[in-house]
Amino acid sequence: MSRRSGVLEFAVLGLLREAPMHGYELRKRLNTSLGVFRAFSYGSLYPCLKALVQQGWLAEESGRDPADPRATPLSNRRAKIVYRLTADGKERFEELLAQAGPDAWEDEHFGVRFAFFGQTSRDVRMRVLEGRRSRLEERLAKMRASMARTREKLDAYTLELQRHGMESVEREVRWLNELIESEREGQDQREQREQGGARERARPDPSDDSTI
Repeated sequence: MSRRSGVLEFAVLGLLREAPMHGYELRKRLNTSLGVFRAFSYGSLYPCLKALVQQGWLAEESGRDPADPRATPLSNRRAKIVYRLTADGKERFEELLAQAGPDAWEDEHFGVRFAFFGQTSRDVRMRVLEGRRSRLEERLAKMRASMARTREKLDAYTLELQRHGMESVEREVRWLNELIESEREGQDQREQREQGGARERARPDPSDDSTI
């Protein structure tokens, strides 16, 4: 499976986990909610949907299921298929959601993974954020080294373009640092609450005669 089709599979399963959708509505969500798919066409999406149906991760249904008000209606009469996530599809999405390897740090994957961070465990979020930061720091070091070697040979506009690209990477690294620190602070606060609750439960009850 190519990297592009892999991230599309993840995005489709994640969006359909929220609610069943027509292909047209699914494409709109991919275009508007997930920036990496802004130029995506239904012609590219359709083979992915068919493949996921064949895998048993999606089910096709005709029209709108009146028993499920979450299914999105569509005015276009030609598009009557509603795609619904199956139990196996939910399991597949959970499997993908737990992955935090190098693919999750790349430009195309990271934005989509981040869009589903609300459904991702903290440990996986931290690994993805730290991996993305590491990848960008490597990129930044290479950009600085390249600029140092070639700056005397570049015209002012090319040099400014390189600076702009480097500043964009620096901004994202700062943003990632803030997110990682926020995740750590949240974990520290949860651990403190849990420790406080454990001490409170372990404290003897003064009203209990058995402690006298």
